[in-house]
Amino acid sequence: MSEPTLSELHQKIDAGVRAAIAEAIERHRKLGESISILKDGQIITLTADQIPKKTAKSQIQ
Repeated sequence: MSEPTLSELHQKIDAGVRAAIAEAIERHRKLGESISILKDGQIITLTADQIPKKTAKSQIQ
């Protein structure tokens, strides 16, 4: 596999993982379930009300 192709594959995998994470977070928010995240070296638990809604911008990042 050539280097440009490998890079393209990595980008596709990264995009897929990001999309799956965004969907899982959104599902937790909609179902009223909390999530735990790492922020500034601390584990923080967010209630469903504290989880930001999914936006078009957050889907891109």
